[in-house]
Amino acid sequence: MARHGHTRTRTSPDAATPQRGKAAPPPAREKTPESERDDAYRALARRDEALARLIARHGQPDPFHWDVLDDRVGGDAFSELALHIISQQLSTTAAVAIYARVQTLLDGNVAPRPMIAAPTQALRAAGLSGAKAHSLQDLAGRILDGRLSLESLATADDATVQTALQAVFGIGPWSAQMFLLHHYRRPDIMPTADVGLLRSAQSAFALPERPSPQWLETRSRPWRPVRSYAAAVLWAHDRETGPTRAGAPSPPNRRSMRTDRHRRDRAVVRLGVNADQPIS
Repeated sequence: MARHGHTRTRTSPDAATPQRGKAAPPPAREKTPESERDDAYRALARRDEALARLIARHGQPDPFHWDVLDDRVGGDAFSELALHIISQQLSTTAAVAIYARVQTLLDGNVAPRPMIAAPTQALRAAGLSGAKAHSLQDLAGRILDGRLSLESLATADDATVQTALQAVFGIGPWSAQMFLLHHYRRPDIMPTADVGLLRSAQSAFALPERPSPQWLETRSRPWRPVRSYAAAVLWAHDRETGPTRAGAPSPPNRRSMRTDRHRRDRAVVRLGVNADQPIS
């Protein structure tokens, strides 16, 4: 016989009334880019005392933001990868100047069809080395004939993306990793061959000399799966303490190398000479 006034309804565990004497669990925090960044830096601080000191000193920089990309390419995948290729072995100032000249050459449209149609000599006159001109046109050709789809790679794992990008002439691990970091916003990228990261690691970990990429790869393993955030705080440290900061002395035995690079960058900006290396 039915019991009047006592209809029973099924409720989910999350909606159940808490037992007497027990506090209800706090509601799950909605994930936002800011909360994910906060969680990542908290995890890094727990795992590595040296990183904890860097985070206390430099805060929580956004690993996915590079204002040069926002200003110049506005999120377009091909344009962004082109800028990363141009940036190989160059300062940001020189790379941006060359990119602007290439953009002008292509009537403002840095895209695969205009790139593949541009005469190689015109690209070189804009400041690109022969190797970088070849790299940009190989990238454009692969996208146009379907061998490479930057849209499809958006859902691929990091290793697959790196393999696909490094099949392009002139794209090495650094360029592929920087694209993974800045365009696909992957959280576990550590460009171990980046000079700024290695220089920063020497300072941050009180090493007698600049470490090797292999050393940084090993040291960064406990930072998984949020190594992109570790890279961001190491870059922030390098910007403050590295040899290019205002008034900073040159490191031992590095003065002539630094002077040569500054002269090269000024020449690239003014004259479009090609003194960079073809590798990333």
